Amino acid sequence: MAVSRSKSSSRVSKLRRQIKQSGVDALLVTNFKNVTYLTGFTGDDSYLLVTAKEEILFSDPRYSEQLEDECPHLKLEVREPGTSILDSVGKTIAKAKIGKLGIESQSMTVQFFNKMVAKLSQVEIKPLEGLVEDLRVIKDKEEVALTREAVALAEKAFAVLKAGLRGDQTEKELEALLTYEIQRNGGRGTSFPPIVGVGPRAARPHGTPELVKMEEDSFVLIDWGADYRFYKSDLTRVLFYGKVPAKMRKIYETCLKAQLAAIDKIKPGVIMSEVDNAARSIIAKAGWGKQFGHGLGHGIGLDIHEAPRLNSLSNRPLEPGMIVTVEPGIYIPGFGGVRIEDDILVTKDGHEILTSVPKSFEEATITI
Repeated sequence: MAVSRSKSSSRVSKLRRQIKQSGVDALLVTNFKNVTYLTGFTGDDSYLLVTAKEEILFSDPRYSEQLEDECPHLKLEVREPGTSILDSVGKTIAKAKIGKLGIESQSMTVQFFNKMVAKLSQVEIKPLEGLVEDLRVIKDKEEVALTREAVALAEKAFAVLKAGLRGDQTEKELEALLTYEIQRNGGRGTSFPPIVGVGPRAARPHGTPELVKMEEDSFVLIDWGADYRFYKSDLTRVLFYGKVPAKMRKIYETCLKAQLAAIDKIKPGVIMSEVDNAARSIIAKAGWGKQFGHGLGHGIGLDIHEAPRLNSLSNRPLEPGMIVTVEPGIYIPGFGGVRIEDDILVTKDGHEILTSVPKSFEEATITI
């Protein structure tokens, strides 16, 4: 994922301000996604040391050519065979005379931390949380563009799937078809293993596709997304066919009403819990409050689930550049479930719905 030198420098400059405010001399970035965000390097097993004056990327010979291609502007420390990445990090930190080192507590194992403490006995190590993740919350123009491509890939794959649906297809077949179409059109793959649930199995918010055929019931829930150059999209739709129970239609239209109300609430300055409540109150009033057991949505980007979180506990205001999902759901064990999900960009004066798959009950009704 190529990141321009100016963009990389801008992100690192913002991080340096946070590093200084945290009271450390440098930060060792060990979360691979954060390394990608700051440098454009897409390999794993690589760390980034950010000091007050320079950035040093630690990797190994497997990535030599890739490093030159993706981030030629960076200072590199490619460890020799037989040496560990910690050896390389330790030598560099000692040479730079770093007295206080910040680490990413969310991505470092206890084992690696203990080894680091033993290796860097003269260095004070301070666990820090969320410095790079906080920067990732607000997407820049490049990230928004990549997300749009991820959305387009997901929607194209779904259109192919929807046009060719047959009663004898299984949940597993639909999962495989979505993956194939996304990869065939240039995506890295799906954002996550697609969720496909026919009939009562749609009541499982994170159900795993099995050999259940479409024709075994009259509706199917499909939750999927595409990964385009490491950026993710995330959508959910329910499709109806055959004789649909009146109760299911009522559940669907209640869920859709709740989703539209929440989306309409999205604009800068609005508290995230208020957006969650806009949907939750409608579902509760309809009598299904206890059947909506998860938060309304989450951020998407390099990770499929990242900050911010749209839920009843979040007191953070929305800001321009955030991209969040809005996905209310109603799940009735033994009967079925509905979730409707779209990806929303917070703009300077409101919001933009990035996804465009039709979702009225009539548009969600098909013939197979």
